Amino acid sequence: MSIFDSHKNRIRLIFSGLIIFSLLIVARLYFLQIVHGVDYSDRAEHQYVSPTTNIFERGSIYFSNKDGSLLSAATLKSGYLVSLNPKKIQDGGDVFTKLSSLLPINSESFYAKASKSTSAFEKISNHVSEATANKITAEKIAGVEIQKEKWRYYPSNSIGARTIGFVGFDSTGTDLVGRYGLENYYEDTLKRDSNRVYVNFFAEIFTSIGKAISSDTDTEGDIVTSLEPTVQGYLDQKLTEVQQKYSSQVTGGIIIDPNTGEIYAMGLNPTFNLNDFSGEKDVSVFNNPLVEGLYEMGSIMKAITMAIGLDTDSVTANTTYNDRGSLTLNTMTLYNFDHKARGVVDMQQVLNQSLNVGAAFVESKIGNEKYAEYMKNFGLGEETGIDLPAENHGRLENLNSPRDIEYATASFGQGISLTPIATVRALSALANGGKLIKPHLVKKINYKTGLFNNISYVNEAKQIIKKETSEEITRMLVNVVDVALANGKDKMEHYSIAAKTGTAQIAKPGAGYYTDRWLHSFFGYFPAYNPRFLVFLYTVEPKDVNYASQTLTDPFMDITKFLISYYDLPPDR
Repeated sequence: MSIFDSHKNRIRLIFSGLIIFSLLIVARLYFLQIVHGVDYSDRAEHQYVSPTTNIFERGSIYFSNKDGSLLSAATLKSGYLVSLNPKKIQDGGDVFTKLSSLLPINSESFYAKASKSTSAFEKISNHVSEATANKITAEKIAGVEIQKEKWRYYPSNSIGARTIGFVGFDSTGTDLVGRYGLENYYEDTLKRDSNRVYVNFFAEIFTSIGKAISSDTDTEGDIVTSLEPTVQGYLDQKLTEVQQKYSSQVTGGIIIDPNTGEIYAMGLNPTFNLNDFSGEKDVSVFNNPLVEGLYEMGSIMKAITMAIGLDTDSVTANTTYNDRGSLTLNTMTLYNFDHKARGVVDMQQVLNQSLNVGAAFVESKIGNEKYAEYMKNFGLGEETGIDLPAENHGRLENLNSPRDIEYATASFGQGISLTPIATVRALSALANGGKLIKPHLVKKINYKTGLFNNISYVNEAKQIIKKETSEEITRMLVNVVDVALANGKDKMEHYSIAAKTGTAQIAKPGAGYYTDRWLHSFFGYFPAYNPRFLVFLYTVEPKDVNYASQTLTDPFMDITKFLISYYDLPPDR
């Protein structure tokens, strides 16, 4: 190799090194100024205002509007904290006069704090606006200090409150962490290390990109939910109406895409204001019965029983039986809801008239062992894996019994206890071609590193009934709406809707059932043969009303019409 070639190689090597070095600097500047720019700006300002206190930091939670734009469900709000340093106060009266002209403060509390001569910090007021903080600063009051602060803020107040959750102190009372809902489930993603020490700017520049991406903050980010704020707000409104009209214990609802498992809305009433919940006396209002509660769901389970019967070729829509109004098994007698016999009827009438004896007939044709196997395949005895804390699993112990009566009652939704979310997942299989989906709320995570993760479980869905079964049970449930529900008055001329009501007796502690306490449930999906939405509603112990068709039909139809209009769904018939 000539001396000239050697020089050229050295120049190329040096030039390549300079390019790599420049790329490292540009990339690191991107992370410092773009990805983490807000953090640095806040911390720089905070050091100027008060160098001793850490600013609370946390990732954001977003709703997704129908056009794909994002709306904050949980974010941070900035303001200032005003405190006293009693060691520096010379004239407490003068300090109070000046501060009270700018802040609403209690004189008794103020003087009690100002008199603590051994203390260096006594909080006077927080969440103070920048304008007020500037006025206090301009007064130059000895012993008064201003600190910038941030706090968790929920722009939509109570909308989706039990699903979103909130931030509160942990069990030690020292750290703010996610409590309940998404705030808790995604704690590792949303939390921020507010004690992080930032080194010299140039030292940061020379930190390797690999370290920047794979550091202990690589899981930190913001979460984007599938919750649509307008849909969530409308669902919450309808739940409130039911709750107030019938004075129920609790009323809940879920709106889901039965094909993907993405949840558009998930709500409960009673609810609470995420920005002001300190006065709540009953902490159970923070729990989420949609994933934690166990209920005997009643006659909506007849749709699943019928689907199993169709899938196993045990019955067809035209199969008939002689309905005598009651059936005795293992010395116990079960009845139709009105104790009336129907004579010879087919399977369509079992759904249309919600016949308990008919559902038991279908189960008997399937066989106990096969029926139990299918019910477990529908995931009714397990957790769904939804991204919310404290999920419970169903209780299907009765399907291990040697007695026929247990299977017969299970066929119409009594004697087995299910969570609403597991029920919704199972019902979605009727709508989507027979697949068991994974319900979920978060569809994307935007990491602080600039990377992101789009979340989808469609490819993981398991086939549990044949596509043809899904189509046939859908046809039968459309007939329920077109012909039987409110005598067909809710049939929509241009849209097919598949639906079923459910009314269940509530079990007494120990054994037996109350004769005057009911759980009402309702589910439906539409457009029925290519569904965009499945809506599930339930209300516990509504007063002075007997059947779900009376309490939940109108709210369901209101929600259905709203979704058709809001999403401009094309007619399907």
